[in-house]
Amino acid sequence: MMELSKHLYFSSEPKEMDFDLIFNFIKSTYWGNVRTKEEQQKAMENTLNFGLFYKNEQVAFARVMTDKVFFAYLLDVFVVEAHRGKGWSKLLIKNILNDPELINIDKWMLATKDTHGLYEKFGFNLVKSPEKLMEKLSLRAKKIYE
Repeated sequence: MMELSKHLYFSSEPKEMDFDLIFNFIKSTYWGNVRTKEEQQKAMENTLNFGLFYKNEQVAFARVMTDKVFFAYLLDVFVVEAHRGKGWSKLLIKNILNDPELINIDKWMLATKDTHGLYEKFGFNLVKSPEKLMEKLSLRAKKIYE
């Protein structure tokens, strides 16, 4: 863990992530309400995981899928409701984007319904050429994303 300020820490150590907190929060969202514990565990095992911790309690989380050179996809970003409004989502994203393994990534992407303003502060923009993007959705994913 890296101390950011008094009692506030940032970590990318998988063993430090509070899986139950993460799973329960994501299970309550529109994008993660159909996930099983096994799926969430596998997803976390196959991505980079980041968390903010206040007084040893996890208060924020995000994952990154990446090849660590050309492309990264930011997902599952959240701050626990009781700790919102403190600027911690910005602190989490700033530390992820400045992680030594990720700082030189050429292209970042993410999907959001309602937090565009947050990500714009970090240089994210609407896709300039959406006609170039394609997707393939499972039946389950169609229920979530369409």
